[in-house]
Amino acid sequence: MASTLTDAPGVDRPAADRKDAKQERGSLRPVLEVIPDECYDNPTWKGLAYFARDLALYGVAVWGLFTFANPLIVLPFLVLAALVISGLFIVGHDAAHGALFKSDRLASIVGHVAMLPGWHVYEGWKLGHNRVHHHYTVRQDFDFVWHPYTAEQYRDMSTFERLRHRFEWSWAGAGMYYLREVWWKRMMVGEPPKRWRAKIRRDRIIVWSFVAASTLALVAYGVTAGLGLLGTAWLVARVVLLPFLAFNYVIGSFVHVHHIQPGIRWWKRREWTKWHGQMEGTTVLRVNPVLNFFVHWIMVHVPHHVDVRIPMYHLERATDAMAEAFPGVIHDEPLSFRDFMANTRVCKLYDFDAGRWLSYQEALAATPDEVPAAA
Repeated sequence: MASTLTDAPGVDRPAADRKDAKQERGSLRPVLEVIPDECYDNPTWKGLAYFARDLALYGVAVWGLFTFANPLIVLPFLVLAALVISGLFIVGHDAAHGALFKSDRLASIVGHVAMLPGWHVYEGWKLGHNRVHHHYTVRQDFDFVWHPYTAEQYRDMSTFERLRHRFEWSWAGAGMYYLREVWWKRMMVGEPPKRWRAKIRRDRIIVWSFVAASTLALVAYGVTAGLGLLGTAWLVARVVLLPFLAFNYVIGSFVHVHHIQPGIRWWKRREWTKWHGQMEGTTVLRVNPVLNFFVHWIMVHVPHHVDVRIPMYHLERATDAMAEAFPGVIHDEPLSFRDFMANTRVCKLYDFDAGRWLSYQEALAATPDEVPAAA
């Protein structure tokens, strides 16, 4: 999918009256005007407190994975690791947006460290996420995150590519989609623009050095402790590899529920506006306090897209102000794994002309002579 870093202008369309003109053009200014000033308060101590807490919990998870080899004991520590790495990643995500700290230097230091357990390239993330995904949310050929394929594109896929699409666009394949499409292609091997190249290559070296150093340290321990080949391999797998893979499933699933569901429309390039992308192109999903302890309000996603400068701990307050000013616009509901599964059954391919999601069956019925019924 093609993408650019150029700011996308709003689309001028006729307005019923002067009062609604800005909104009709897709401007977010009316929304920004109702967000309380307090939603931008970001004392340094608060961001550091969340960062330190998550680092401590990550240490507990690593200790458990290192200490215990029994899979039944490893499993809960693996779940903890996936959640804590997600929490650290969200801290790094907010730091990358400039929401947690006034100091760019501090934000960079915290962001780099917080993203290491998830093997994420900090500057590469800033480029793809901040400059592309946020600028062009749900815009055809621009927003690469869970960008839908059309029935015609599905027709042109090889059998292997169709099989892969069916798996990655299922509830079980969200992690594999994110791992391949976002993490590997966009951050680890993609060729960045020239002015970003040096910083991204440096950060790739930092990430791979972290992975290599962790692996070598565990291998050295396994050899000296006499764990044998299988014991050492299991040690590396449960401490280094499995938490990373589990985190990919968490973040892949989260990004999916943020932007993919039957009620969220993706827009053709000339029809897209910032209002469509940021107010209508994502969700507010309420989670229980236990999960929210780890994921730092990341599911309250609409205000984050409206203004990335709002720290994670003020997103709910910003949502309340926006919902009061624009009733019925924000998609707000409880997070449900059942809904996630249902969405993945319906949202497979997309008709950009009609502005609607298609299941494979609907796509085949709509174009029976063009789209093969390959598995």
